[in-house]
Amino acid sequence: MFQEDSYNKHSAWYNTHFPTEELKKDYFQKFKGSDQNTINNWLQKILFSCVDPLLSASVASWLTVGDAYGLDAHYICNNSSDHSAHASDLNSDFLEVSQKEGFVNSYSAENAEKLSFENNSFDYVLCKESYHHFPRPYMAVYEMLRVAKKGVVIIEPQDPISKMPALLFMKNILSAIGDKTAGKIWKNRFSYEPVGNFVYKVSEREFEKLAAGINLPFVAFKKINPNFYFKGAETAPAKSSNPQFRKLKFRKSIFDTLVKLGLICSQALGTIIYKEMPSEEEILQLEAAGFHTVKIPANPYL
Repeated sequence: MFQEDSYNKHSAWYNTHFPTEELKKDYFQKFKGSDQNTINNWLQKILFSCVDPLLSASVASWLTVGDAYGLDAHYICNNSSDHSAHASDLNSDFLEVSQKEGFVNSYSAENAEKLSFENNSFDYVLCKESYHHFPRPYMAVYEMLRVAKKGVVIIEPQDPISKMPALLFMKNILSAIGDKTAGKIWKNRFSYEPVGNFVYKVSEREFEKLAAGINLPFVAFKKINPNFYFKGAETAPAKSSNPQFRKLKFRKSIFDTLVKLGLICSQALGTIIYKEMPSEEEILQLEAAGFHTVKIPANPYL
């Protein structure tokens, strides 16, 4: 079946590119320095800003999904002494190296469509930059919600068409002429990765509907612009003395301003889908951290 073929290709990717444990260890070293002040780590912290408000809460357990190198689990544990994190990925070969290097505490190989854990096994589930790889992402998000007690955090590229009425208007006009005409303008409408998956971008409305459809009480969204990676960012210093960093920050400031003015949509979207209503204090913390919060109306017929 399609999804089995897709998952098999994804699972084989790591061992195809890094066939020996020694090669994995060598490659892993760039992640082991995740606390260093590099441009890559600075960009990663923009993504992790979607998690930070939850780390200030009391003791909590996390599952990270699609966490190939254990970077997400490491960040959670390294930034909160009261939070634990179990790392998982479709292929756990790199996670085995991560544990041997003391980077993560526990790990397992997990298919996001059929997680091996019981209901409500973790307080939170984090899926960062992996959702768009899944062949059947909706099945994965329902599984993540099943094993989460409080909520699921998904950080992914955003679908610009769904957020910008002007683009949607242009797309509708061009589609009326013909799909080929629309395709000439909207070139990444159907984007696929070499591994075989469709690149599945997300939207606020999509997750609002998902939450309302299964009677969940609350969602929160944060617009972020972290997509400025370049080759060599792992070692380039994130310092004002570095012209590369100054240029990157300037470009990001332009994007941030345009997003704030509503002229463009953000590059990525951080989403928290809550299974239980957060407290007023938690909501205030989210809003102070730049989240837009949405209380889902209760279904009047249930």
